Amino acid sequence: MFVALGITLFYIIFVWLIFFKLELLKFNIAWGIVSFWVGAHLLLIFLVALRFFQPFSADSHVVRSTIQIIPKLTQPTILTEVLVEPNTPVTKGDPLYRFDDTVFSLAVDNAQAQLVAAEQNAKILDQDVISSTEAVERANAQLAYAQTQQARYENLVPAGGARQDDLDRWNEQVTEDLAAVKQAEANLEKAQLAVESQIDGVNTGILQARSQLAEAEYFLENTTIYAPENGMIVSQQARPGLVVGDVRLGAIASFVTEDSPYILATFRQQNLKFVEPGQEVEVALDLYPGEILTGKVEAIWWATRQGQFIPSGRLPGFELPKLPGRIAVQITVDVPEEHTFPAGGHAAVTIYTGQGKSFEFLRRINIRLYSFANFIRPLDI
Repeated sequence: MFVALGITLFYIIFVWLIFFKLELLKFNIAWGIVSFWVGAHLLLIFLVALRFFQPFSADSHVVRSTIQIIPKLTQPTILTEVLVEPNTPVTKGDPLYRFDDTVFSLAVDNAQAQLVAAEQNAKILDQDVISSTEAVERANAQLAYAQTQQARYENLVPAGGARQDDLDRWNEQVTEDLAAVKQAEANLEKAQLAVESQIDGVNTGILQARSQLAEAEYFLENTTIYAPENGMIVSQQARPGLVVGDVRLGAIASFVTEDSPYILATFRQQNLKFVEPGQEVEVALDLYPGEILTGKVEAIWWATRQGQFIPSGRLPGFELPKLPGRIAVQITVDVPEEHTFPAGGHAAVTIYTGQGKSFEFLRRINIRLYSFANFIRPLDI
């Protein structure tokens, strides 16, 4: 807008000097039409060149990554301490919030006891194998004795040296001892299977107890929330007494990170014809009127919401939008150390594609005029 007004004003002054001030030519209807025609085309040449070779956007904002602070607890828990002040920088690893850890400490103690019990049970299993092996040996010995007696009485009964009921008794004993051997062998196999229930040489009962202990320690550790990165809590709404856990599904705060801020500027699609990553950028941040920051194009976001269809049972509808979708350009900025780069801060940016260099001075004037105009704009006091 400033450039268009400047070109128009310059051409009007030029026409005024030629026809009215110096009277080098006599102004008439024909010269009026020619002057208007030339002025309009002169203005279009400048506007088209600036639009494509040095695109400008006043729809630009500072973007910082935010991390949602969500407590990871298994049951409703009371917030006992708020350890961070709003709008105060903190470093990665600093404690932010502390919750009541009574229940989680008890869970850790219980899990530790379960682990000790599992380790003792693993030793008992080894003894069970030894005991079951001995039981099999005793059962086989009793079976062998019964079978010997059975064979002896089978020879004595026909010769009249023993009664039939004695032979019957030993037949029953052999049957019972066979069952006892099978039972002892089954118990031995069961004990061996229990011992062989291992993963990488460690009993599964011990592994299960270890995992339960690790889970309990994990949730105990999460009763204190630490800063995930360098940054700050901007709006501190959490207070001691707040109950969180499986009852609360949302975050209790948003953590604004310090690293890797950037500006996201939107442009009309036709303005990005010659824009590529790495090109020079000038930024006029509203927070610092009269200053120009430098940067470069980091990436072009070649996607808009108008190009997305969400799966649903409804048929797509095609309506002409009021305005065509704008394309966003990600810009990294060289921010001086003493400057603040607030999330959501508004700015105007100009991209210099490297083409049409004879017009660059106009766009550099344009963005500087915008920056200095921030001293008085808007006019409300």
